Amino acid sequence: MSAMNDSLDETHTSGSLGEKAAIFRGARGSGNVVGPAFIPLRSPLQPPNAAVSTLFKGNRKGREVDDTQIGSVPNPFPELLPSAVSLVSECLLPWTKTSATQVIKVYSEDNTSRAVEVPSDITARDICQLFILKNHCIDDHSWTLFEQIPHLSIERTIEDHESVMEVQSGWGMDSHCCLYFRKNYAKYEFFKKPLDFFPEHMVSISSETNGIMNHSQLIQTFLSSSSCPEIHGYLHAKEHGRKSWKKFYFVLRRSGLYFSNKGTSKEPRHLQFIAEFSDSDVYTLLSAKKVYGAPTDYGFCVKASKSNSARDLKLLCADDEQTRTCWVTAMRLFKYGMQLYQNFIQPYQKQKSSPMRSISENSLVAMDFSGHKSRVIENPSEALSVAVEEGLSWRRKSCHRLSSHGSPSASQSSMSNIAIHVAQPWFHSKLSRDEAQKLITQQGLIDGVFLVRDSQSNPRTFVLSLCHTQKIKHFQIVPVEENSELFYSLDDGHTRFTDLLQLVEFYQLNRGVLPCKLKHHCARITL
Repeated sequence: MSAMNDSLDETHTSGSLGEKAAIFRGARGSGNVVGPAFIPLRSPLQPPNAAVSTLFKGNRKGREVDDTQIGSVPNPFPELLPSAVSLVSECLLPWTKTSATQVIKVYSEDNTSRAVEVPSDITARDICQLFILKNHCIDDHSWTLFEQIPHLSIERTIEDHESVMEVQSGWGMDSHCCLYFRKNYAKYEFFKKPLDFFPEHMVSISSETNGIMNHSQLIQTFLSSSSCPEIHGYLHAKEHGRKSWKKFYFVLRRSGLYFSNKGTSKEPRHLQFIAEFSDSDVYTLLSAKKVYGAPTDYGFCVKASKSNSARDLKLLCADDEQTRTCWVTAMRLFKYGMQLYQNFIQPYQKQKSSPMRSISENSLVAMDFSGHKSRVIENPSEALSVAVEEGLSWRRKSCHRLSSHGSPSASQSSMSNIAIHVAQPWFHSKLSRDEAQKLITQQGLIDGVFLVRDSQSNPRTFVLSLCHTQKIKHFQIVPVEENSELFYSLDDGHTRFTDLLQLVEFYQLNRGVLPCKLKHHCARITL
């Protein structure tokens, strides 16, 4: 307290802006009243003539700032009371009321970027909410922040509760690491369908359950610290200091990751420790074959949080996507446990506590006016089908009006169809087969993730790329012309649609010839 009072008596001060803000907040909080003649601008723990050196981390590069002595600042409002001076200072210096801020740069899938100034304690969920608002996206709880390390060709999901600044603190000065904002439908899908993520032959649970478990029991086993679930199976591992890969039997437990040096033996004397996850994270390899010479492209690795050297990576590779997903998901669960479940349920709890819909919207009901008397449609499925049918009927009328102005109806219809689907978020014009597979993989290999693109082999046709059972399948959409009208079909003309939008809406409600319904579209946004 005496040090603070001494600082108010000095007529010459020095210090950086950040320290001035700290002193200003300290003076208000401690109960000391700033006199009408001066506003304190120097740290009370430094001598009057001390040179100040402060490191700023806004652009991740060290920068020293030396302030010379700053003269006393006269009160521009001498007639005001001391409390009024404090109020004026708050208005003039809004940064004194908030925590320190930093500028971060976030990229989207098309490599457009946006720099934003954020508080130093911001989390990954906060960043996602910020960009959802700024880009007018629909918040379906799938937007995710990714950490990508280009020189290692690896990336990972930054969990919603993680501090973004702590993640960046592990980056090297010249590592060119990036933050990406994109969808990840599979982020918490294992809470909804855990048996799809953890195949029975890869999971060992205590014998109490007799090997038979439902969805909830399996998740509870992973979340409970008292249980001992185990993931096991064969993986390819890159030998340290060599280019070759070898296949070993691996075991994942709460205590860490191990491999057996004697077949499939799990005896302690045969298990060799590989890594633990308290200070490490699991990443997926972006180009496992090309960059690391892996036998397949289903690679992942364990990296220490403060290391950015390729020599320190524990490189692993699975034989298929389901196996890789199982290992990566189990490592996330072992590392974060119940915190992941809290991240999963938090958005839904907020929706219950503060519903977004207004009272008037909640009171809306579906009505049928087709008969002599109107009636309320109580069946939700019927209400949805009626709404879709009305939309399709309106679109057909619109196309008919467009085709009735003297020019051939087929060409007019074709032009209107092009205008309709090009503007849809699920349509990706010049996207190759490989690029489509990469985009769907990035946004989550769960059933129903899809996109529509131009065909590379036939310019007049389109392709529906769809994920099912963690595999991506491609279906050709063929144009069918009849009576000078153009239609689109997935089943050789048996089911026809006037435009691609109608086709997509139909298969969102009906499986038809597809292995599953269309559920989640892959969308690219420009920041």
